[in-house]
Amino acid sequence: MLLTITTTATPATDLGFLLHKHPDRVQEFDRSFGTATVFYPESGEGRCTAALLLEVDPIALVRSRGKNSPDFSLSQYVNDRPYAASSLLAVALGDVFRTARAGRCKARPELPGRPMPLEIRLPALPCRGGPELAVRLFEPLGWAVEAKAVPLDEGFPEWGDSRYVRLTLSGTVRLADALNHLYVLLPVLDDGKHYWIAPDEVDKLVRAGEGWLYGHPERGLIMRRYLGRRWALARTALARLAELGDETEEQLEPAVDEDAAAGETAADEAAAVEAAAQGDVPEVKPKALNVRRREAVLETLEELGATSVLDLGCGQGELVGALLARPRFARVAGMDVSAMALTIAARKLKLDRMPDGKRARLTLFQGALTYTDKRLSGYDAAVLMEVVEHVDPPRLAALERVVFGHARPQHVLVTTPNIEYNPRYEFLTGLRHRDHRFEWTRAEFAAWAERVAEQYGYQVTYKPVGDDDPEVGPPTQMGVFTR
Repeated sequence: MLLTITTTATPATDLGFLLHKHPDRVQEFDRSFGTATVFYPESGEGRCTAALLLEVDPIALVRSRGKNSPDFSLSQYVNDRPYAASSLLAVALGDVFRTARAGRCKARPELPGRPMPLEIRLPALPCRGGPELAVRLFEPLGWAVEAKAVPLDEGFPEWGDSRYVRLTLSGTVRLADALNHLYVLLPVLDDGKHYWIAPDEVDKLVRAGEGWLYGHPERGLIMRRYLGRRWALARTALARLAELGDETEEQLEPAVDEDAAAGETAADEAAAVEAAAQGDVPEVKPKALNVRRREAVLETLEELGATSVLDLGCGQGELVGALLARPRFARVAGMDVSAMALTIAARKLKLDRMPDGKRARLTLFQGALTYTDKRLSGYDAAVLMEVVEHVDPPRLAALERVVFGHARPQHVLVTTPNIEYNPRYEFLTGLRHRDHRFEWTRAEFAAWAERVAEQYGYQVTYKPVGDDDPEVGPPTQMGVFTR
């Protein structure tokens, strides 16, 4: 991955003093995930360009922090990290140009305070929100922004655009400010970090964002994404930034949680806390979509009279915990392909401290939905909540055979996103989650459900989940199969 910084200031070689990297030298810096190299493709009085080239070692990245990769088998090794600007480049930039970011230059102390004409280029930048989001984040900071979507394949334009953009920033800006803008906004645009987000990330954000983040019109989005939607950290950062600002009232703007399948406004919690601190009565907000989905599934299970429920693809155990909280469900099981997800579920459910009576009702086990397994049999109902869209289409037939043909519970509940609703989410481009293999329209879901029901001896009815838009339908669609 490559970043270039060019100036036409006179003399342009002042860029070397500011970056603390001599134009005549090639310097390498070893990092746990690869090697960062700084060199100057051109260096003259009228124009000077510094380049930061990061060569990522995928194996070293997995060994140092593999568990932050999306949790499926090959994702740790097969991903875009070695090639596209991301949190890896931001970390390298932060380390290699640490003194420049702080605005210090002992040799020429007057230079860091001077704005200078700069052009910054990033040829491949993951941008969850498209070129428009890049413009919205950088333009308020004084940059002229040129962001162009990178096609999936230039030889096949009908395939459309990828999630990457070619980004060029031009403006007269202090170099320290430019570097701090990149340090914060690169992982925000990527919407992911390669390392665990700890409380010290608040300190990094406040230091890098001092002087510009507090007044940014998209500060809520920036803080949510930079801090991995950890709302307690976001509230802390909010308070710290407010201390540095001129105003006393501030709140995180509620917005779509794109990564959690859109429409889920957990940021409202931060806004409510902030409003309460100011003595205001917070506005009543609608329930998040994931909560409404879970409640719809629980309500339907109770209507069906189920007393034993199998949560297929249980993830971190949110539905399992809600089922255990209702004594009517005498047997509850959760299965997931991810051992890590099951470990987290056990921790969240406090399995080691669970009362014996509740613990006797619960079973957690690892398994795959595409292989027959005798542990799946004997339940009144099975739930596939936001699961089928994570399965490769050629393997759906195996899932159908395992769930409807082998396990054969009396009832099967399937929820999945309605792709027709996606345009209602302002920042959403493409599918709702990076691991979704597909998303169905209402007609496509109904066609699949009717075929499966007929093939395996079930009847199916449909329920909307979330606000049922008269034009595009609900955000989530649910099929209820009864044998």
